[in-house]
Amino acid sequence: MQTVFEYKSVKANRYLETFAIKKLMNLAKKYSFIIRADIFFNKEQKNNKKGNVCGIRLSLPGPRIYASSDEYSFENAINSTIKDLRDQLERRKVKLYHNLS
Repeated sequence: MQTVFEYKSVKANRYLETFAIKKLMNLAKKYSFIIRADIFFNKEQKNNKKGNVCGIRLSLPGPRIYASSDEYSFENAINSTIKDLRDQLERRKVKLYHNLS
């Protein structure tokens, strides 16, 4: 699986990249049809303390899927986004295998 990172209003961070890749590799083991992941980090200036946004777009057979989360930390945003993607991937897996039978 190929990964691409994009940052907006945030400096590139090796720790965040490693953390995100580790979580994505767990998905890639279960869903082998994932081709590429585009990971977006954005720091938004808001009145509340949230504002750490992580968005992930996955390329796979059929339409791409996307999820994003706005949390207090980038780690929490990554975890929440991965959870949303896992739900979408499970639905896609059911459709893929249903169409093959």
